[in-house]
Amino acid sequence: MASLSRALRVAATCPRRGLGPRALTSRAGPTSEKSVPYQRTLKEAQGPSALAQGPSQPLPSTADVVVIGGGSLGCQTLYHLAKLGVRGAVLLERERLTSGTTWHTAGLLWQLRPSDVEVELLAHTRRVVSRDLEEETGLHTGWIQNGGLFIASNRQRLDEYKRLMSLGKAYGVESHVLSPAETKALYPLMNVDDLYGTLYVPQDGTMDPAGTCTALSRAAAARGAQVIENCPVTGIRVRTDDFGVRRVAAVETEHGSIQTPCVVNCAGVWAAAVGRMAGVKVPLVAMHHAYVVTERIEGIQNMPNVRDHDASVYLRLQGDALSVGGYETNPIFWEEVSDKFAFGLFDLDWDVFSPHIEGAVNRVPVLEKTGVKSTVCGPESFTPDHKPLMGEAPELRGFYLGCGFNSAGEGSVLPRVFLVERAQNPPRLLAAGLVSGRCVRRCERHQVTHQRRA
Repeated sequence: MASLSRALRVAATCPRRGLGPRALTSRAGPTSEKSVPYQRTLKEAQGPSALAQGPSQPLPSTADVVVIGGGSLGCQTLYHLAKLGVRGAVLLERERLTSGTTWHTAGLLWQLRPSDVEVELLAHTRRVVSRDLEEETGLHTGWIQNGGLFIASNRQRLDEYKRLMSLGKAYGVESHVLSPAETKALYPLMNVDDLYGTLYVPQDGTMDPAGTCTALSRAAAARGAQVIENCPVTGIRVRTDDFGVRRVAAVETEHGSIQTPCVVNCAGVWAAAVGRMAGVKVPLVAMHHAYVVTERIEGIQNMPNVRDHDASVYLRLQGDALSVGGYETNPIFWEEVSDKFAFGLFDLDWDVFSPHIEGAVNRVPVLEKTGVKSTVCGPESFTPDHKPLMGEAPELRGFYLGCGFNSAGEGSVLPRVFLVERAQNPPRLLAAGLVSGRCVRRCERHQVTHQRRA
């Protein structure tokens, strides 16, 4: 079994490519499925003829809201709509729940972010995943509270983490700034020689994406929502009202149409394609995003998850092993997104991944001689400013975005993001979230503008 250090040496001998992002060549298509941390996913019993057999249940003729995409964001949106009293909500998934990108995600939840809005959202996420869903459905989401540790290898980063700790106090998030010696006592396998300190959040943790989506969809269905799998969306029907305003009229599928005034685009990597069906530009791109799972590491059990922002690497506890990943500085674009892609992965490009190995080995030296059990490289969607796309699209009334979460959608349950205005019949979605007004983020390459309506 190859070790991380051997993989790093192999990558170092390969010719280096340019510093800019690279397009995916025609040879680098999806590969066969590989081992991922979650063996009990919703892909079990999925046969090649599932789509040919038709939708998992009959399509309703009308719906108050249609959510497109059965990944983490789609299931979260359906769940919150149902809790808010929208009984006529329908989720359409072209294949099976989690089959796009959610099934292979790391499932990390870090509660502290620089934005107070994000902190409150993530605190809500933790309550839903660790408590509410199990109480409502009796299903376990796979939540594991092993804590989170942010690494500060310079003074500026430590000052930032002190500000995060202060912000967390305002929202009831317990956290502690630790000295290098205290960090070593908490995580004995860690190299702390180059550290100024760390930020420890004991109530951070991880979740199983398949288990979480199952619980979310089950809870939503119990409140009258519908989840329809094996039902690809083929078009968005649009009408123009008497004032010349374009509005959503219906969602078309291979198996019939659903009349609806509201659509929520939670299609992730495929969100841009869904947007084109309605004449809406969704500014995100699909990239290869990867992590590796190590062999067993003695003494790693019960250690917190680690995030080193300066090294752009994370270490996720995986039983008695670690998942090692991070954000690629020289990513591979997935230029031609396939609408047939489901429960698939790509081959890992070690040349792209090698900076994560360097950071991981520096932080936990035992990894240098630890074998690699499996590699996981799948598609994820990213936006130019690394912020999610949320709210009603300015081009089309009734068309909402809930996508572009930059590989963090599993840890971003959306509380009150889609509010129901009960005075209207049928109810209309207001993308209000935890801020006043409606905000749609538009990203055009390197330019970012905000369009707000009171």
